[in-house]
Amino acid sequence: MSHSAPGSRCSSPSSCSCVGRVEWTPYAAFGAFTSLYGRNHSRPERAGMQVVAGGFLTLAVTLGVVVSLAPESRWLVVVLGALLAAAGSLTSDAYRWHPPGPLFLVFAFAVCAMVPAGPTTVPVAAAVAASSVLVSLLVSHVGVLTDRDAWRRPQLPAPRFRDALEAPGARAHLMRHVVALSVSGAVATGLGWQHPYWAMVAAVTVLSGPDLTSRLTRGVHRVVGTVLGLAVAAPILAWSPQGVWAVLVIVVLQVLTELVVGRNYAVALLFITPLALMMGQLVHAAPAGPLLRDRLLETVLGAIVGAVVLLVVPDRLRPPGPMRRA
Repeated sequence: MSHSAPGSRCSSPSSCSCVGRVEWTPYAAFGAFTSLYGRNHSRPERAGMQVVAGGFLTLAVTLGVVVSLAPESRWLVVVLGALLAAAGSLTSDAYRWHPPGPLFLVFAFAVCAMVPAGPTTVPVAAAVAASSVLVSLLVSHVGVLTDRDAWRRPQLPAPRFRDALEAPGARAHLMRHVVALSVSGAVATGLGWQHPYWAMVAAVTVLSGPDLTSRLTRGVHRVVGTVLGLAVAAPILAWSPQGVWAVLVIVVLQVLTELVVGRNYAVALLFITPLALMMGQLVHAAPAGPLLRDRLLETVLGAIVGAVVLLVVPDRLRPPGPMRRA
């Protein structure tokens, strides 16, 4: 393998393969999720939203790699992942992200935290993710090259953290994130499952959405879509592509994900599921059978925990009552 300088030319999953650093592919893939944001907004608003979201995605990747250096990091991932979900939910509301929620932040953090890394990997991961964000921005706005009149200065959104925190039910929803991810991650880790973050990501998915009905619907979509996605993943894992072929498969799956995720989440999981499994296989190959089984079990666990927390924790938390006198 070549030993390029950190982040020197790796700005997308395919370029990671070109420089002989296939293990950098997850860092580039998560930066590329920047292109998902602001799809229904005007070009200046979309550019501003993508700049902010891309910055937070890069931060999540970097934080994940830092956590991976700690001993017994699996439990640390559960604690910090739960806190990151709550912080990411608040940040999403404050910046009015579309798609909303902390799903991609938690996904990026948890995957990178579970990948073995060394201290020198931290700046590499940050540079690769940031480069991928820049490429995503260029691709998302390449249309201005043919229509110069369409160019407008990007409008960076002004965060409204106070409004987001004081919105009805906001504090309760932040608590839901902490509880759901802590419980799902702790159960999966305690059972010795190899990818406890799959349960955490599934729990985040259930908590996304504007109301209870839409959130529970997303949970059903997550489970059904995962089952169908495993049927797509099975022949890919049986093929077991390596090197450039593996990276090309990931690129195709990511493009398909970005094309449909804004329209139908269950359909998008046909591609998200094999995409997640292939990224894991790049850095730590595992037998296909147990891998498919764990993906299903952990997804169901996270969806159930998320749904239970939604139903148990009310939108309006009761203020603490007066202390009783002895």
